[in-house]
Amino acid sequence: MQVPVYNIEGEQVGEVELKESIFGIQPNVPVMHQALVRQLANARQGTHSTRTRGEVRGGGRKPWRQKHTGRARQGSIRSPQWVGGGTVFGPKPRSYEKDMPKKMRRLALRSALSVKAAEGQIKVLDDLTLPEIRTKRMLQVLENLDIEGSVLVLLPEANDVVELSARNLPEVKTLRASYLNVRDLLGYDTILLPLASLQVIEQILG
Repeated sequence: MQVPVYNIEGEQVGEVELKESIFGIQPNVPVMHQALVRQLANARQGTHSTRTRGEVRGGGRKPWRQKHTGRARQGSIRSPQWVGGGTVFGPKPRSYEKDMPKKMRRLALRSALSVKAAEGQIKVLDDLTLPEIRTKRMLQVLENLDIEGSVLVLLPEANDVVELSARNLPEVKTLRASYLNVRDLLGYDTILLPLASLQVIEQILG
């Protein structure tokens, strides 16, 4: 699959071949869904906790005698039916972590990249370097490339100038190509992909 390569001024400076094995496969929607559910589940802290009747304060004394009061028998004012009582079957700290074979995770990434490529939502740059940290300059680059909507900028390595220049743009996220994931791929309208980042992706998924 041949796609044009642009510079930061928005001019086409060449073409590049996107590997069919990464950007041109038949997307596997169930695997993409499974990978997304796994990622969202693994992001959960699982620190939620409620107190049972044994953990709430008070209730050590029987509120009234067992018989001959005309009221229902009660053993503690911290039983679940009382206001301020313990919670029955409430959430407790636990892990939501899900596992997934590496082959399936890579298939999900290739599927997501293929969806983006088929819809023309991948913009390839020859290089993404800025002379200084400046949000206005980063915004100008996106305007030169006629990019609208949300943008995921994939960087081959840490680049403080680009990352800080894009940080204040609400619909722009920078991400290292080695941290590529299904949630970000599907969550942004356009993928901005420098050639160096493309090489990283091909090394990981090729």
